[in-house]
Amino acid sequence: MEILIRNKVIEAIKTLYGQDVDENQVQVQTTRKEFTGDKTVVVFPFLRFSKKSAEQTAEEIGNILVNTIEVLSEFNIVKGFLNLVIDKGYWINQFNTAAAEEKYGFKAPDEQSELVMIEYSSPNTNKPLHLGHIRNNLLGYSVSEIMKANGNKVVKTNIVNDRGIHICKSMLAWKRLGNGETPESSGKKGDHLVGEYYVKFDQLYKKEIADLIAGGLSEEAAKEQAPIINEAREMLRLWEANDAATRDLWQRMNRWVYTGFDETYKTLGVNFDKIYYESDTYTVGRDEVLRGVKEGIFEQMDDSSVWANLENDGLDRKILLRSDGTSVYMTQDIGTAKIRYSDFPIDHMIYVVGNEQIYHFQVLSLLLDKLGYKWGKDLYHFSYGMVELPQGRMKSREGTVVDADDLVAGMVDVARKVSEELGKLDNYTNEEKERIYRMVALGALKYFILKVDPKKTMLFNPEESIDFNGNTGPFIQYTYARIQSVLRKAADAGIEISTHTPEIELNDKESALIKILVTFPEVVKEAGQNHSPALVANFVYELVKEFNQFYHDFTIMNEPDVEIRKFRLLLAKTIGQTIKNGFLLLGIEVPERM
Repeated sequence: MEILIRNKVIEAIKTLYGQDVDENQVQVQTTRKEFTGDKTVVVFPFLRFSKKSAEQTAEEIGNILVNTIEVLSEFNIVKGFLNLVIDKGYWINQFNTAAAEEKYGFKAPDEQSELVMIEYSSPNTNKPLHLGHIRNNLLGYSVSEIMKANGNKVVKTNIVNDRGIHICKSMLAWKRLGNGETPESSGKKGDHLVGEYYVKFDQLYKKEIADLIAGGLSEEAAKEQAPIINEAREMLRLWEANDAATRDLWQRMNRWVYTGFDETYKTLGVNFDKIYYESDTYTVGRDEVLRGVKEGIFEQMDDSSVWANLENDGLDRKILLRSDGTSVYMTQDIGTAKIRYSDFPIDHMIYVVGNEQIYHFQVLSLLLDKLGYKWGKDLYHFSYGMVELPQGRMKSREGTVVDADDLVAGMVDVARKVSEELGKLDNYTNEEKERIYRMVALGALKYFILKVDPKKTMLFNPEESIDFNGNTGPFIQYTYARIQSVLRKAADAGIEISTHTPEIELNDKESALIKILVTFPEVVKEAGQNHSPALVANFVYELVKEFNQFYHDFTIMNEPDVEIRKFRLLLAKTIGQTIKNGFLLLGIEVPERM
C-alpha cells in the first residue's frame, strides 16, 4: 500500500505542478494514533513546486489520491500532513489473506533468487564462546532467517580462527602447566579448559614483564623481550613450518574446543551450512599477497615483511605478512573470500562482525579490489555494537568474560525461580517444567538481545530480560501460549472457527489489531533491507501488546454472537501464527502450553 501511495503521489506532483520528484522525497508513514487515518503523506517537500500553503497543497494531492486509489475512502489534513483513510474492506481482504497463509509475509526463493552468504560466529579456538559471541551468533542466525523469508537463497557460514599467536599462547601454557590435563580427566568442557590456559598464559606473561621492568627495561621493551611471548612466536613459526609435534598438540587441543563449541551452538539453536578454517585459508591468502608483491600491488620491506600502502585511498599502511613470514588476520580473510567465491555463486556477502572491525573490512574490501576481484567492493560489513555488563566491558585475557554456557545455565535458573514464584507451571511434570524453563530462558536471552537496534551498544541484564511483563521474550511467549489455550478450549467445546471474516461490524480494537497484523510482510521486507531483527522483534511486541488489551476488554469464548465468536477465534489464531512466524525469524521457540 505504501508503494502504491508513493507512486500515485509522484504522478500527482507531475500532473498538478509539472515536476518530477524522486521516490525518496515522498514520505509515507503510518498515521499517528491520535489522528484519523491509516497512512500519512508529508507534503512539506512539495511546497517549492506548488508555491501554495501546506494545507492547499495537501488538499490538491488528497483529491487526486482518493480519485485514483480505489481503497482510499477519505482524507483529512493536519497542517502539512495528509492523512489518508483506507476502506475497511481493504483491511478485511488483507486479513483474510493472512489467515489463509501459514507463512504470511514470507517469500519463497525461486530460480532468480539471489544467493546471500552470511558469515557469523567466527570464534577463536583459544577460549569458549562468551556473551559477545552470543550477540554475534543470534544476529547472524536471525539475519539469515530474515533474508530467507525475503526470498533469498542463503548460505550460513562460519570461519574458525584456529591458528595464530593467540592459539599458541593456550598451547604453550598447557605444555608448561597442564600436566596432561584433558576434558575427560578434568570434567570440563574442552573450550573452557583451553580458555583457562589462555588466561594462565597472560598471568605468566605479565609476571615476566614486571620482572623485566624491575630489572631496568621499559614497559615496551619488556613486552617485546619477555621469554614466554618469544616462545609463543617461535611456536607459531614451527606451526607454519608444519613441525609434527606442534601440529599434533594443536590438533588435539582444537578437537577439545570444537566439541565444546558444537554443544554451545546446539544449545543456542544456531547452525551453519559451511564451516571454513583459517588453517586452510591462510595459505591461499598468503599466495594472493605474494602475487600482489610480484605485480607491484604490495611492497616487501628489507626485513621481508609485506605491506599495502593505502595512503592514496585515504587509509594508512597495512601489514599483510610479518617479517618471519607468518600471516595476519587480513591475509586469512583475503584467502577465505577467494575460496568462498570459488565454492559458491555468491551475489551478496555479509560479514556479521562487531563495530570495532569497521576499519578492517574497509581495508579488506579495498585489497580484494586491488587484487582484481570485481566483487571486492561489494562485501558488506554488518557492524553491530558491543554487549556490556553493569560492571563494564569483558576482557578474555583477564578471564572477566561471561561464558555463553554459564550465562544460559544462569538464565535457566532465573526462569525456574520466576516461574516457581508465579506458580505458572504447578500442574506440569518435572520434565515438562525443565523443557519450558529452558525455552523461556533462551527466549528471554534472544529477545532481549535482538530487540535492540544492532548498531547500538547494549547493556545486558539477565533479571530484566526474563520478566513476564513488558517488552520481553517471556511476555510474548506467554501470550502465544494463552492464545493456544483459547483455541484448545474452542476445539474441546466443538466451537467452529471461521475460515474468513464474516459480514460483521468490527469494533475499534479488532480493526486496530488487523491493521497491525497485516503490516507483517512490510516489516519482514524492511528488516531484510536493513539487516535488523529488531524491527521484527518490536513488531511482535506491538502486536502482542495490542492483543492483550483486546483480550482484557472483550471476551472470545463467551461471546454470544456466533459469527463474532468465530471471527475472534480466527483473529486469535492468525495472531498466534504471526507471533510464531516472527519468533521463528528470531530463532525463538514458543510454548504451546505455559
